[in-house]
Amino acid sequence: MKVLLLAGLGALFFSYYWDDNFDPASLQGARVLLTGASAGVGEELAYHYARLGSHLVLTAHTEALLQKVVGNCRKLGAPKVFFIAADMASPEVPGRVVQFALDKLGGLDYLVLNHLGATPAGTRSRSVQATRWLLQVNFLSYVQLTSLALPSLTDSKGSLVVVSSLLGHVPTSFSSPYSAAKFALDGFFGSLRRELDVQDVNVAITMCILGLRDRASTAEEVRGVARAKAAPGPKAALAVIRGGATRAPGVFYPRRLHLLGLLRGWLPHPKAWFIRQELNVTAAATA
Repeated sequence: MKVLLLAGLGALFFSYYWDDNFDPASLQGARVLLTGASAGVGEELAYHYARLGSHLVLTAHTEALLQKVVGNCRKLGAPKVFFIAADMASPEVPGRVVQFALDKLGGLDYLVLNHLGATPAGTRSRSVQATRWLLQVNFLSYVQLTSLALPSLTDSKGSLVVVSSLLGHVPTSFSSPYSAAKFALDGFFGSLRRELDVQDVNVAITMCILGLRDRASTAEEVRGVARAKAAPGPKAALAVIRGGATRAPGVFYPRRLHLLGLLRGWLPHPKAWFIRQELNVTAAATA
């Protein structure tokens, strides 16, 4: 047990201080399809890519918010920026989005999956209807977008960047439908990475595990259930971009979440303690 603990602490130290060899110039001219780009981490991702000179297709649910982000990206220096408003709850939408991106950019180097559908936390969100909707938005649309974009990414030897959540890496209370969809992402993309390796397909998959997102909707989702500090959007977005550009298999932000990877599957009681500290769950939530 002591050896395992020391090895885990060593791996954590290594992950904090290892130079990831990120080269910002590698993203100049890169063709990026980014979902969930109208607010929060997605909006900050768009701005980082724009500063780095990437060509962008942005998508989100609300057209007015997308237009604002597109205007800001142009001011920040993005050579090409296009947008398409899309509701990922509709099964036919992912195909239109990918085709739009291919038409506008001529191919893809990065598919960054960041869109988020959420219902308020608690027992009222556990209906079959709510779960079905969450699975379509937070899982099935990711699968559809990936399947449709994969041929272009294969041609470009590109990257899939999947923005997931703490709640999709370890289970916690009052989030069962949302966690189910996020856990499905972990299983699907973990398996897909192995399949691509076996087939000698040079497409990287980077899974990004974030704490609570820095957006007003996050605070509303956990109101009355948890008191949790949201991860700063710009810093979280930069961590995602660095991970994708260096083809890292995984990104944890804040970095202390890397402990979950070490504790997952063993030491269940310390893991539960860690989650409670991260979310600062109120006693009233379990009443």
